[in-house]
Amino acid sequence: MENPIQNIIKETFEKNLLDNNFKSKYQRAKYLYRYKVLSQRALKDFLLITAGIFCAGFGLKGFLLPNKFIDGGATGISLLISAITKWPVSVLLILVNIPFVIVGFKQIGKWFSVKTIFAIIGLALCVSFVRYPVITSDKLLVAVFGGFFLGAGIGLAVRGGGVLDGTELLAIYISRKTAASVGDIILVFNVIIFSVAAYLLSIETALYSILIYLSASKTVDFLIEGIEEYTGITIVSPKSEEIGAMITEKLGRGITVYRGTHGYGKRGHVSDINILFTVVTRLEVSRLQAEVAAIDPHAFMVMQSLKDTKGGMIKKRPLK
Repeated sequence: MENPIQNIIKETFEKNLLDNNFKSKYQRAKYLYRYKVLSQRALKDFLLITAGIFCAGFGLKGFLLPNKFIDGGATGISLLISAITKWPVSVLLILVNIPFVIVGFKQIGKWFSVKTIFAIIGLALCVSFVRYPVITSDKLLVAVFGGFFLGAGIGLAVRGGGVLDGTELLAIYISRKTAASVGDIILVFNVIIFSVAAYLLSIETALYSILIYLSASKTVDFLIEGIEEYTGITIVSPKSEEIGAMITEKLGRGITVYRGTHGYGKRGHVSDINILFTVVTRLEVSRLQAEVAAIDPHAFMVMQSLKDTKGGMIKKRPLK
């Protein structure tokens, strides 16, 4: 059974297949292969996001909600408003995240927004209809393990190319307009949330909520392999020119081209080759991998975590 994301990709490719007159069977086969790669990637992303939804739902309903604790980010805002107004958390999760999704559509891209909408609505439905057992009322255990499962859900969603909490989208948008880093913006945002919680609820609740946030953030960092917001990627491929054009035109990112030597075989045969280096946000890694695989499934890619970057990146151009 095809998931909704796969259906969107399939409809787009079928329309383009009818609209384009391919000059050779090779071009048609290449186009169909690209569809196959992206469709398989969409299925993997769908499964990761679905697992993230149920994991985050368990953290919320099994730990946080029964004990009236909150978290940081958009989820924390939803829990805080629910604690004060008694509105359903499921409804607030959608309402609070709407502005962030709009920002994500403009700054990250259409497919990312589709995955994020699916993730947020899925989490809201999970909180409303899925029954989870209340695990414990011990406040320390709630803070540690509630944050762990919530962070695991967020991390799995990010691995799938979407987010369950939209504050990171706002942070990326602000970082592209200012000199502030994504991490600093998220920190300031959460300090405001916890300060409001201390004033409206209690200082004790705010302190435990900080523990929840720390537990969740460390789990997210572990699942997406690094606390950094940027990833440097080196690509070695005989199709470097085509891959470079894809990075600049589709992802809106700059590239650095190194002239190198490619060695292979038992005799150490060498040949000249262009080596590409680019920097993307961690939310864009999944898409870049899929796009590169569609062009050259045998491309050699090396990824390394970066703390931050200055200059050289095309930061203001939204992805399409």
